Amino acid sequence: MNSELILDVTPQEVSIAFLEDKNLVELQKEAQNISFSVGDVYLGKVKKLMPGLNAAFVDVGYEKDAFLHYLDLGSHYNTQNKFLRQVISDKKKVPSISRFGQQPEISKEGSISEILKSGQEILVQITKEPISSKGPRLTAEISFAGRYLVLIPFADKVSVSQKLKSSEERSRLKQMILKVKPKNFGVIVRTVAEGKQVEELDAELKMLVKRWEESVVKLQKAKMPSLIYEETSRTGAILRDIFNPSFQSIHVNDRDVYLQIKEYVGIIAPEKESIVKFYEGEVPIFDTFGVTKQIKSLFGKTVTFKSGAYLIIEHTEALHVIDVNSGNRSKSGKGQEENASDVNVAAALEIARQLRLRDMGGIIVVDFIDLQDGENRQKIYEVMREAMSKDRAKHNILPLTKFGLMQITRQRVRPNMDINTLENCPTCYGKGEIQPSILFTDMLERKVDYLVNKLKVKKFALHLHPYVAAFVNHGFYSLKWRWRFSYSFGLKIIPNQSMAYLEYSFIDSDRNEIDLKEEIEIK
Repeated sequence: MNSELILDVTPQEVSIAFLEDKNLVELQKEAQNISFSVGDVYLGKVKKLMPGLNAAFVDVGYEKDAFLHYLDLGSHYNTQNKFLRQVISDKKKVPSISRFGQQPEISKEGSISEILKSGQEILVQITKEPISSKGPRLTAEISFAGRYLVLIPFADKVSVSQKLKSSEERSRLKQMILKVKPKNFGVIVRTVAEGKQVEELDAELKMLVKRWEESVVKLQKAKMPSLIYEETSRTGAILRDIFNPSFQSIHVNDRDVYLQIKEYVGIIAPEKESIVKFYEGEVPIFDTFGVTKQIKSLFGKTVTFKSGAYLIIEHTEALHVIDVNSGNRSKSGKGQEENASDVNVAAALEIARQLRLRDMGGIIVVDFIDLQDGENRQKIYEVMREAMSKDRAKHNILPLTKFGLMQITRQRVRPNMDINTLENCPTCYGKGEIQPSILFTDMLERKVDYLVNKLKVKKFALHLHPYVAAFVNHGFYSLKWRWRFSYSFGLKIIPNQSMAYLEYSFIDSDRNEIDLKEEIEIK
């Protein structure tokens, strides 16, 4: 399988597309000014105890207080809390966790009011970003994730991923970590550590311990609420979790991000450093690699997938509903049952892709086409399990009911990706009336004139729908060349698939948009 990562970096956001054999399977968008990320560690303040929920609301600097359940305190909370008190009280000396005495573990059946009190300081980590009307979700069991290992301060035990099937390999890895692990640190060995030698694992372990020590130093000077440790960027986190030998290329259109990723890949897989490539093309990077077209076709309410069959996908606050339809699919000589089974199998594969692509979480109910044969229903269940085996999110799948319904739960740590593929009219802004289309290029020329002669911008790109760009570029003495001769040779015409038919955008040399859309008439 050929895996590719495409990164579109703009001043507003970073878009990350993960392709398998040129097919888009994951898409994530991260605003440049994002304030929260899963994995960030905060020194927070307990604002309110909720004994009925056995939980507390904690102020970590967000507009809504974050939620912390009693079971998310972790069994070693007493030890961590005592360590925190000592760090905050002594601003000069950094205590060593390896020499710190373990406190009794808290009971699993305990009460939040027995452990916490309103106004106290608490060290917490984000496990779910704010979703809808809810604030972030927290845990007090701090962890630092690397590529091969996860470090858990105060836990003092080693566990190995159950996805490793070989008991001999699990035992080998556990024994290696036990020999190099500092006291009072717990370690989880991840699946990708299979076959790794002690030198690689020890180097990452030391790096993770250093992150903890740096966080403790920052903790001494922190005031509530305060960010203590910032998780790696979304890009780095994705690379850490999904990078494997099947990666053939990573394309980035921003020089700084390119250098960061190249350095990161050089650390975790030096032999693969050359696959990181800086994209310098003028056409938008998502257009070049066919991502824009796939986004337009895959994120709508209706998704076609095979021989006219299609899915209807609806989202609600409580759950997601997916309806499988055969559409105008031509009938074969197999009979209705086998035709329905074929459509359902193809639908299961597409649904598994859609769950990853849209990052849908919570409860998903799928209404497959009715099947009479129990073996066919079992086949759909097995196909879905196999298709979702590549999904990194925790999930659970139940077999089809006699009504043809399949229930799926999937972990949600961020809001699901829901992109509106319908395009608003860019020229009338919903009024229903526009100037004659034949005058569109005249309006563009006036704006080019205004930009060059009034705003004194000499070097810029004009992004247009590919059809309009083709018209502007057409001919020996095209409109583009007339504008360049008349106004500025720094003008470039860029076809952009994300544009609506009569939409346009002026982009300066720093890739920032120049807003001329409100200039209704330029004299």
